[in-house]
Amino acid sequence: MPDPLTWIILALAAFGGGMLNAIAGGGTFLTFPALVWAGVPPIPANATSALSVCPGYFGSVAGFRQELAALPRRLLAREMLISAVGGAAGAALLLVTPSDVFSGIVPWLLLLATVLFAAGPWLVRRVGSGASPLARWRNAGLLAGTSYGGYFNGGVGILLLAWYLLVGEKNLNTANALKNLNSTVLSVVSVTAYAVGGAIVWTPALVMAIFAAVGGFAGARLAKWLPAFWVRTIVIGTGLVMTVIFFMRA
Repeated sequence: MPDPLTWIILALAAFGGGMLNAIAGGGTFLTFPALVWAGVPPIPANATSALSVCPGYFGSVAGFRQELAALPRRLLAREMLISAVGGAAGAALLLVTPSDVFSGIVPWLLLLATVLFAAGPWLVRRVGSGASPLARWRNAGLLAGTSYGGYFNGGVGILLLAWYLLVGEKNLNTANALKNLNSTVLSVVSVTAYAVGGAIVWTPALVMAIFAAVGGFAGARLAKWLPAFWVRTIVIGTGLVMTVIFFMRA
């Protein structure tokens, strides 16, 4: 069992991760490195981190229930099915990835997630205008994005949001609603696959899930008055620091 200091670090990381996810995203930048620091190998750390932040997705879906109710049931069913397949595929790939290979990939995944997060506002503005010639690739892109999310959760939200706008969703709230719904589906499916594959370290996962849920509640309240600029700066700074640390460890 971890010592008291380790439990405190894990709890704080989960609380902070839940807050970040509720405000702007990027909670994986705290939960995943904290688990690795605590001695959990990278693949189980990734799986355990995914479970710890999973409960927060349900609140995100609830927040956009009106936008989702306005969309065709057939569209929602199709995209949820695609997201489930993508989440399962990404999780399966993670479970068969050798630990040393994943350790080498992690710094690049963190860097990709940080760049996606940093470029998010620009990317959304850039792809959110004009007719989209990529609309016919909507399902294929969703499958690719959710597969990435099943493999490594960091940055998947902004990736899916940008993709929806790129393929022609003109309403930002609708794109956000679809992003949250399909992030939830891929997260539940991938976490289930991790559990079946024996990749989750259960005691830290359950403890961190509780603190992440509390952090998500606090973050939702904090988001009403905390300037978005400072939140994004903290997330990007954390991502860059963690990326450098993991490159040095590789």
